[in-house]
Amino acid sequence: MTDAQPINISILDKDYKVACPAGEQSALLESAKFLDGKMREMRDSGTIMGAERIAVITALNMANDLLKTGSVDKELRQELPPRLKDLENKISRVLEQSRQLEI
Repeated sequence: MTDAQPINISILDKDYKVACPAGEQSALLESAKFLDGKMREMRDSGTIMGAERIAVITALNMANDLLKTGSVDKELRQELPPRLKDLENKISRVLEQSRQLEI
């Protein structure tokens, strides 16, 4: 990461300096803003105290969401090709029927 540049981010009112590859600053800032928002939601719920616990619980929730999304993506990848093939067959049949009606 020789082209990394330091960038300042703020999460739960605490500032951090993070090395960031050139051209990825906006993505890092957006990620920090998202994380800050999630951690604030957790903190404001009042059920969890302490920045470290808030960070861990937020990270667990985000990891769970990510794994669920990956599972859904996997299911779609398995389910989609047969469904697309079925649609292709239906379209082919309708087009063939349409051609026969024209004759």
